[in-house]
Amino acid sequence: ALVTLTRKRGAATYAQTLQNIPETQVTTLENGLRVASEESNQPTCTVGLWIEAGSRYENTKTNGAGFFMEHMAFKGTKKHPGSAFEKEVESLGAHLNGYTSREQTAFYIKALSKDMPKVVELLSDLVQNCALEDSQIEKERGIILQELKEMDSNLTDVTFDYLHATAYQGTPLAHTVEGATENIKRMTRADLASYVDIHFKAPRMVLAAAGGISHRELVDAAKQHFTGPSFMYKGDSVPSLARCRFTGSEIRARDDALPLAHIALAVEGPGWADPDNVVLNVANAIIGRYDRTFGGGKNQSSRLAALAAEHNLCHSFEPFNTSYSDTGLFGFHFVSDPLSIDDTMFCAQREWMRLCTSTTESEVTRAKNYLRNAMVAQLDGTTRVCETIGSHLLHYGRRIPLEEWDARISAVDARMVRDVCSKYIYDKCPAIAAVGPIEQLLDYNRIRSAMYWIRL
Repeated sequence: ALVTLTRKRGAATYAQTLQNIPETQVTTLENGLRVASEESNQPTCTVGLWIEAGSRYENTKTNGAGFFMEHMAFKGTKKHPGSAFEKEVESLGAHLNGYTSREQTAFYIKALSKDMPKVVELLSDLVQNCALEDSQIEKERGIILQELKEMDSNLTDVTFDYLHATAYQGTPLAHTVEGATENIKRMTRADLASYVDIHFKAPRMVLAAAGGISHRELVDAAKQHFTGPSFMYKGDSVPSLARCRFTGSEIRARDDALPLAHIALAVEGPGWADPDNVVLNVANAIIGRYDRTFGGGKNQSSRLAALAAEHNLCHSFEPFNTSYSDTGLFGFHFVSDPLSIDDTMFCAQREWMRLCTSTTESEVTRAKNYLRNAMVAQLDGTTRVCETIGSHLLHYGRRIPLEEWDARISAVDARMVRDVCSKYIYDKCPAIAAVGPIEQLLDYNRIRSAMYWIRL
């Protein structure tokens, strides 16, 4: 009886879940720092800083500074030198992590809710007083160089770096997040200090939190630790984003010694705030994804997945919709045997053309249900909620409620998918990146000619 009661009490419909999500409270401090939180009854909380900084804000000489700084951030501060910072985090039983991407940098700590004020203090110390000791810089330089070598063996990451390099050639978005080996070798303490001084400023930061915390207490802690002069800009030194123009072109890195080919094809997609993103995400859900380790085989609902399983087209494929502030990459990536490249590319491009011309309502309904499931999964744990809050405030200027996302998804129909896909895909010049034994990959003009249908 007790088990039954517990199950009934814990069950909630999809609509109830959307309606019962706590409101995201946002307060902007006088120095421009945005403090945002979502309160719940969790015994733990995740508090993090999301910063408008990344490889897109770097130039050819400074590329890699943000990634280097991410490594250095955990290696001691002036208040907690050396390993004392990590020990301070561990003494709370907390978990510290961070990442750098092309347009944002994040540092976050998951801890007990009662330790939230201490976590805010540690995050402030991390971005404001990083020690940048010469000995630690040299140690991390060696670690990063070793990471770069290991990354070269991850052909999926290599392919996507090549895709950015050819799609946005000559612009900051062409840079890798990690930076060039030559840059890492010559990076100095002055370079890292300059990066912090330019980017780690209050107007470019969001202090986000989720879990069993009070928004008022979070704001009080932020006022105590994030209002120093080091968080303020001096004069008109605010960095801005340069326009990154998309170019239909290709990069081919042929290596017949590799067993499998990695190929990515993309067209220019919309920026974060463009409403077309929802429709394109529905389109990608229609295409689906596939891996040989999946079950289902040719009975999968995705037509492309069914073809891949039935005819042994590829080892895996996955569509993607990567957005930035003012542009994006909408495409697909697949891994295949050398002699299956042409067949896989043909089927994938044909599926794109079908999205533009003959998408059905039943496919759209299935895709929308898939997106709703993925959307609700964002509620799983305080860290995912915290990341959503921080990223949303940087990308959209506000936390978009799940009810609003659900309404946008519900509004999509087959005609919208056909129209939006035609806008971005049909008769457009794609960017292509290919790595491995790619002799069978047709020349660019042949691939370009499959971006439209000749209909009589």
